[in-house]
Amino acid sequence: MDISLTKLPWYGQIGAFLVVCAGAVFGFWNFYVSEVQIDIALRQTHLNALRLDINKGVATARRLPEFESQVTDLEHRLESLRNVLPEQKDVADTLRRLQGLATQSNLTILRFTPAPQKQLPLYAEVPYRLAVDGTYHNLGQFFDRVSKFPRIINVNDIGIRAKGSPEPNSTVTAECTATTFVLAEGVKGGRGAGPGVPR
Repeated sequence: MDISLTKLPWYGQIGAFLVVCAGAVFGFWNFYVSEVQIDIALRQTHLNALRLDINKGVATARRLPEFESQVTDLEHRLESLRNVLPEQKDVADTLRRLQGLATQSNLTILRFTPAPQKQLPLYAEVPYRLAVDGTYHNLGQFFDRVSKFPRIINVNDIGIRAKGSPEPNSTVTAECTATTFVLAEGVKGGRGAGPGVPR
């Protein structure tokens, strides 16, 4: 059977031409254009994500001077805290300082015994059991001086007993726990002392 487009009427030829063109367009769309559009959509999504990251980076870069200022402030705070919260525990230095405060308050230190220390994330508590001899007034002066001392020294567990045979400068004996604090190892080179520093 001999099939030829030339044997079809003119409207048949046009119809056949339209069918062939439609098939070509359909095939081109399915096998090329749709894949390209999916690829373009994926690339656009990736581009949008990159632009978002860039915008975040630009915003962070604009705040860099603010961050640097905060770091500087925190470093100054850490430096000032080193006077009240030293990096190395020194029993002899603490004893000397407490002895000086006791002497200024006309108290006599009877005993000075280090107690087990407690390690916390930012600092360590270093307690000492202290026994002193003097008067109520002198004991009050001692606690007042300890509260105003630049280095942090907390005093608790206070027990006061009147002496059986009081003397003019010795009417009571008192025991207490004096706790000092030292910076933890990981905080020494850090930026800022962070929250939780005792007082």
